[in-house]
Amino acid sequence: MTAPRQKTAAVIQDLSGFGKCSLTEVLPVLSAAGVACSAVPTAVLSSHTGGLPGVVKRDLTEEIGLFAAQWSRLGLSFDALYSGYLSSPGQVQACAGLVRTLRRPETLLLADPAIGDGGRLYQGISGETAAAMREYCAMADVLTPNRTEAALLLGEPWREGPCSQRETEDLLRRLAGLGPRLVVLTGVSLGEGLLGAAGYDKEKDAVSYAMAPQVPGSYHGTGDLFSAALLAGLLLPMPLQAAMQAAADFVSRSIRRTYEAGTDPRFGVNFEQELPGFLRALGLL
Repeated sequence: MTAPRQKTAAVIQDLSGFGKCSLTEVLPVLSAAGVACSAVPTAVLSSHTGGLPGVVKRDLTEEIGLFAAQWSRLGLSFDALYSGYLSSPGQVQACAGLVRTLRRPETLLLADPAIGDGGRLYQGISGETAAAMREYCAMADVLTPNRTEAALLLGEPWREGPCSQRETEDLLRRLAGLGPRLVVLTGVSLGEGLLGAAGYDKEKDAVSYAMAPQVPGSYHGTGDLFSAALLAGLLLPMPLQAAMQAAADFVSRSIRRTYEAGTDPRFGVNFEQELPGFLRALGLL
């Protein structure tokens, strides 16, 4: 019996030495799900920048194109390309160049436009970077913004408070109008004590939801964790709603474990001990 070909993904994100996020979350989640991962580090940091002072950083924007050139010479191809936080217009453009070099017709491009939260841009993200990200996201097959990022991508003011189901579905369709085939909006709630995501499949004109128990507090790196888990499901392949639900449950359980342990939320969530449950949800255990 011939074993199925292993799925592959290239992840374009920064590497933080401390504080679980970006590459230190994405690579283990995808690898545990059986995906062979390659990494394009956009920067190396001593820790993430979310409330941890004295960060040491080395920018690697110039190296992104060099990675793409060597991998192209090697004839490498990937089932998925996945980009996350990009810190400058030049870095967004370098990532877009890598995508154009390595993408094949069958390659799935997931773009997580990590530019803001809570109604404002992240520290270090300029309006010019947000504009470059908007243009880049038109290339994506899958787009995974939070509500702040959705407003920024659409050039609309941030509106605090919950969105109705009708407003959420209108937002999804307008985001899909930017170019992506699948849009997954995170930070959506359909009821008290529930938090998750809303998804839209443009080809089917179908909306779906995935909710999980909400845990008190704000935890760093959960957007990266959700997108990585979502991509793992999509590569199996799973239907969009099933992949969203597996990802939402995985993130919720990881946050719950961290909350109950009293871990500093800046340090990231304990996803490692929730990986077996996630793999069971994917049907891999």
